[in-house]
Amino acid sequence: MNNSERMVVITGGTKGIGKALVHRFASEGWPVATCSRNDNDLAELRKEIHEQHNVLIHTFSADLSNKEGVKTFVEFIRMTAKPVEILINNSGVFTPGLICEEPDGALEKMIDTNLYSAYHLSRALIPQMKHDRRGHIFNLCSVASLKAYPNGGSYSISKFALYGLSQALREELKEFGIRVTSILAGAVKTPSWDGVDIPEDRFMKPEDIAETIYTSYRLSERSVIEEVVLRPQLGDI
Repeated sequence: MNNSERMVVITGGTKGIGKALVHRFASEGWPVATCSRNDNDLAELRKEIHEQHNVLIHTFSADLSNKEGVKTFVEFIRMTAKPVEILINNSGVFTPGLICEEPDGALEKMIDTNLYSAYHLSRALIPQMKHDRRGHIFNLCSVASLKAYPNGGSYSISKFALYGLSQALREELKEFGIRVTSILAGAVKTPSWDGVDIPEDRFMKPEDIAETIYTSYRLSERSVIEEVVLRPQLGDI
């Protein structure tokens, strides 16, 4: 099947891992649909993709931390009239803090953004994948999904929950030919770490995560990488 016949949906595609993913799939000729809350960032991304890859990119301004935002993004995706081959649930927010000391609302904010966005978007797009009996869902979990760490607070809670969602979807969808992969990544050099006094070479590159996801998709449909753990070479930060 020609790449141009189907589409990749990448949430949070204007920065960090999301942006690296958009570039990686666009470089292979894939039409991409992505979203962000910032119109200026989306405009800049469209310009980059057109200049560097000359492929179709659909961008939409939406806040996926609320259900209505997910609904409008889904409607936009359907308007493209291309079936979704790959869904990458990348949208997320990280706010460090201790559970007993973080501000009121921290848990709700991170659950809404890190978990519910993936839950509602997956539920909306899966029926088409089931009908086609094909597709691949990637959930950007974290090493924080595996083990809590100091100052991880509600972020760890939300990522544990996303990992649980990812595992549940894997069991539910395997018989329909839909693959599900959990990406359990350590520290990646993204805007979340801006202002932190840590050498850049202690972080993984966003492009490394994007390459891992692209390569995982490229396996034959008879195989699936259920989960992959990536960490900086010198260990967690």
